[in-house]
Amino acid sequence: MELISASRRIELLFGDPAQEIRKLELRDFYEVDRSLFDAWRSGDRETVEETMRGHREFLTGKAASGFPYRRVRVVSEPLSEYQRMAVELADPAERLRWLPRPLASVLPLPGNDCLIRDDLVVFNLVGGDNQQTDIQLSTDPCVVGFCNEAFERAWSLGVPNGEYKP
Repeated sequence: MELISASRRIELLFGDPAQEIRKLELRDFYEVDRSLFDAWRSGDRETVEETMRGHREFLTGKAASGFPYRRVRVVSEPLSEYQRMAVELADPAERLRWLPRPLASVLPLPGNDCLIRDDLVVFNLVGGDNQQTDIQLSTDPCVVGFCNEAFERAWSLGVPNGEYKP
């Protein structure tokens, strides 16, 4: 495993050749979304919509340039307040599946959230204070294969976005 910067992560994920990006999310809260979460909690719909519009435009633009995106969110139920926000704000057009944590018990999953291409995996490491600590890269075919298989198995068990009713 190699430690990389956030800018290197973007270069690797969206570099040539264009490939599908698969994201596996395993946490019930993401500190990086604190300002969005606070805006949602306070009813600041303008900030929420502006933030979500930027997210949707980014994903739509990347998909149009050859980088389709799929995401699985493993969630505890009952949902945390953060995940209730995530369900409410999820873009109906996004290729997203929700995997209730009890269904994930039978899956071999990586220990950290990850973004996967056919040739690499990027792990986002988070400390006990819920802050990102490091970004790891692996191009080891065994690690990439494990993460791809884990993602596909989680995807097959997940509930499609729009159908998930916690």
